[in-house]
Amino acid sequence: MRTINHWLNSPWRRSAVAALAGALPVLAFPAPSLWWFAYVALVPWILLIRSAPTGRRAVYDGWSGGFGFLLAVHHWLLPSLHVFIFLIAALLGVLWAPWGWLVRRYLGEQPSPGRGAVALLVLPSAWLMVELVRSWQGLGGPWGMLGASQWQVSPALRLASVGGVWLLSFLIVAVNVAAAVLISVREARVPAVASLVATAAATSAAWAWAPRPEVDGRVRIAVVQPGIMDGGLKRFDREEQLTRQLVGQHVDLVVWGESSVGFDLGDRPDLTRRIAALSRATGADVLVNVDARRSDRPGIYKSSVVVGPNGLTGYRYDKMRLVPFGEYIPARSLLGWATSVGKAAGEDRRRGTEQVVMNVGHGLRIGPLICFETAFPDMSRHLAEDGADVLLGQSATSTFQGSWAPEQHASLAALRAAETGRPMVHATLTGVSAVYGPGGQRLGPWLGTDASTARVYDVPLAHGITPYVRYGDWPVQGALLVLAALCAAEGLRTVRLRRSGPEPLVPPARTVHESPARPGR
Repeated sequence: MRTINHWLNSPWRRSAVAALAGALPVLAFPAPSLWWFAYVALVPWILLIRSAPTGRRAVYDGWSGGFGFLLAVHHWLLPSLHVFIFLIAALLGVLWAPWGWLVRRYLGEQPSPGRGAVALLVLPSAWLMVELVRSWQGLGGPWGMLGASQWQVSPALRLASVGGVWLLSFLIVAVNVAAAVLISVREARVPAVASLVATAAATSAAWAWAPRPEVDGRVRIAVVQPGIMDGGLKRFDREEQLTRQLVGQHVDLVVWGESSVGFDLGDRPDLTRRIAALSRATGADVLVNVDARRSDRPGIYKSSVVVGPNGLTGYRYDKMRLVPFGEYIPARSLLGWATSVGKAAGEDRRRGTEQVVMNVGHGLRIGPLICFETAFPDMSRHLAEDGADVLLGQSATSTFQGSWAPEQHASLAALRAAETGRPMVHATLTGVSAVYGPGGQRLGPWLGTDASTARVYDVPLAHGITPYVRYGDWPVQGALLVLAALCAAEGLRTVRLRRSGPEPLVPPARTVHESPARPGR
């Protein structure tokens, strides 16, 4: 142990180890999908921070670990952003600096049982604040939230219906903190064990209490995935060919992926007529996605558009949350040079202003989301509140074929379905496409990145309101209250210490009987 501590005395070596420790949770996400690893993945990072000689060093350990975490979960962006991804990870890694300080504050040296118990509540709350801040779309959105690693675990999906992905993240961090305490802090093992027992009891109670979605009907939804095509017209032709294969299969809706139409349908009535003919042939409306310059207003939009047997139905949703650098460049006047380094947007896309629930026939109401937006739990929750029967994500990850991104993106739809109690369809141009039931369970096989096909899914419908839809992000609000109480307690503690401190030292008062000594006497 002394040898290790001596080796870690080098700030650069210690920072490198912290970055590696922070990167470990990426193994819990697809493609590795070692979901169980999430419950211990933070332990090495916590133990390293706990050993920091000073609070300042703990701040650096938190920052370095955050850098490693962000770089790992976004590593697939490296071919697009090049060196810029390192700058982004370094800037956003600062968010974990206060978390590092809190780890040492409550677990450093020889913490008392009380400090250990407080850590089991404070550290998960502080982690949620990090996830909350970095979930802002301008900072890259909520990609790689710890709770999202549990997308294929049925009990976790039930908990997501209670408190969303936020509740899962809180529980995962709490278990990691308890494991770190059990390993390294003998004095606080009792509260750590008690915390694990309480977490298990609360989880079991929530799992038993959470209402199960009650299926009250089914619809047949077809996903059209053309695969990689060179050119917009070739892709359109392939989508048309695949859609014609659905004739006679009694589908209720046909879904194409993001950017499936590269021309504004207002300017291309010939394409609109071809899609309308497909709608008549299949007996279902077709939800396409247009990525083009609008004919009725300036700028390029990404839009979900419904085409029926008679042409455009009037339903249109313009993407609201755009991908930084991919679809627009923040502060383009300052950062426009990014277009010369990576595959950044040459021209900013325009934003939509509101979410839309669409009627697509057969009494079906759908709530579209476009690509990046499926990562935001609040957007799917609002669509469920507005009466959507089915959530639909249209995506395109062709730039990242061969990376972990397509699988991880497809997995997010399971969380959105479980949170809202609504089935979700994740349709892409090039895979991975996936469909999930109202409890987050996978329906049928994924369409992988090597598939060019159309597949029909029998999708169960469910209604009712999940606790998460009803109460929203209450775990985040609870974490804020915990941290507010912590700040208040620390403030009172500081005041008491100042009042009970020793009296300041002052020279004794001179009496009339005393006279100063004279020099030489």
